[in-house]
Amino acid sequence: MLFLSNMDVQKGIQIFGASLFLEKSKTLIISDLHIGQEYSMKKSGFLIPLNHYKEILENTKKILETSKPSRVIINGDLKHDFGKINNDEWDKITQYLKELKKHSPVIVIKGNHDALLQPVTNKLGIKLVSYYFEDETSIYVCHGDRIPTNPEFQKAKTIIIGHEHPAIRLSNGARVETYKCFIKGKFERKNLIVMPSLNPINEGSDVLSEKMLSPFLKESDIKKFEAYILGEDEVFYFGKIKNLKKTL
Repeated sequence: MLFLSNMDVQKGIQIFGASLFLEKSKTLIISDLHIGQEYSMKKSGFLIPLNHYKEILENTKKILETSKPSRVIINGDLKHDFGKINNDEWDKITQYLKELKKHSPVIVIKGNHDALLQPVTNKLGIKLVSYYFEDETSIYVCHGDRIPTNPEFQKAKTIIIGHEHPAIRLSNGARVETYKCFIKGKFERKNLIVMPSLNPINEGSDVLSEKMLSPFLKESDIKKFEAYILGEDEVFYFGKIKNLKKTL
């Protein structure tokens, strides 16, 4: 499923599908692809069709063709397995990064799943970094599994993270569905925007009922955050999380 929207989550930052677009620098941010997850799940005994990577690739191509970014940032967890890169991951990650490079330069921010990603990025001449910072807009992008202490982070006014895979479980009578979402709030007086996973397998963690993983969110009042829910073909602003009813 491809979501495209021109809704602003903040002035100068658009929700563009399950990605974000920084208007001033024309930078596209994609998060938590977890390429290789379906292969890993199948090895563990789950009966799962092996077509999710194809969906990721096709959706990404459409986003690139529509947004025409000047650069693309992958905000962590490009790969799924914590251990060595298996052949399936190597082939698909290489193909995916080559597709991105056809459109614009690529920067990969290292996530907690990306410990052994360096051989792939080195081979393709792609930068593997711990963060991305725009001085002009004071936007700082990092994966979100740890809180940085560097000067750029201290200077930043807006932080964009992944890692958490936020989602909201909503009910309509007996029907209960989980929807991916962006959430926006405050962290130490900075604006904090949390991105969902682009991988269709990862529905995400329900922000209404589940414990948060990211230290950014563990140290923030999640109830005061605002939610932007991805529907089938548009984004819906749902207001503050504290006003949403928890589904048991």
